[in-house]
Amino acid sequence: MATLRDIKRRIGSVKSTQQITKAMKLVAAAKLRRAQERMLKARPYARNLDEILGHVSAKVDPGLHPLLTVHEEPKHIAFVVITGDRGLASSFNANVIRRATNEFQNAQRPGLQTSLICVGKKGYEHFQRRNYPILAKYTGFFNYLDFTHAQDIGELIQQQYTGEKLDRIFLVYNEFKSVIQQNLTVQQLLPIVPRPPQDERYPTDFIFEPSPLKILDTLCPKYINIELWQALLESYAAELGARMAAMDAATENAKEIIMQLTLHYNKARQAAITKELLEIVGGAEALKK
Repeated sequence: MATLRDIKRRIGSVKSTQQITKAMKLVAAAKLRRAQERMLKARPYARNLDEILGHVSAKVDPGLHPLLTVHEEPKHIAFVVITGDRGLASSFNANVIRRATNEFQNAQRPGLQTSLICVGKKGYEHFQRRNYPILAKYTGFFNYLDFTHAQDIGELIQQQYTGEKLDRIFLVYNEFKSVIQQNLTVQQLLPIVPRPPQDERYPTDFIFEPSPLKILDTLCPKYINIELWQALLESYAAELGARMAAMDAATENAKEIIMQLTLHYNKARQAAITKELLEIVGGAEALKK
């Protein structure tokens, strides 16, 4: 049976852990506010760029632009997997890794090579330990996330695709929905599949200057970079939300454990006092005899 000193030590240990989880929750909450602001500001730009791309590409044969051209009979596909650099975020990383693993395994077929591009330390370490073919890794930049990080990844995959080293490229990440909810997303990055213009009540006949193909030369690389940037922002905000929720739950659990241990300590202390009193009374009775 645990002694009073052991119980007191455990209470102190749990209180220390509670202070850490509470501090981590507050840090995640502060970072989440900033991450949400950046993410929400980027969403309209990405949405409008997608719409413009749809209008322009509708006027061009997809086979005329290398980033729109579909490679027939693909021989090599890649998955860009975005996880976090740190843990303690509930199932945030595990969900992405599990989905990426399923997508990777489902893509296996004779004559088709499959590779990974890992963004985030957790995903990279997981797949490296299991000897998955990793084409490239990008880690350690989420605390100072910048558009240049999306450009670096975008430049790599565009070079690989236009050089016909990769034939399909997919993106696997967590889209931010709310602090407690993320939407696991698998999206084809290359070849670009523009959304066709939605039916308009009053259709507009655009005049393009320069030509649609010239516009696509600028628009397509920008589109890839913006899609990656939006995915990085969404993933980072989702990670912080998951971490904040996990640390809040851990803090509450620590509170419950402290209450239970305190009750256990008080009962044990009461039993010890009662035992001492009985010994004193027993000793006094023995002296009387």
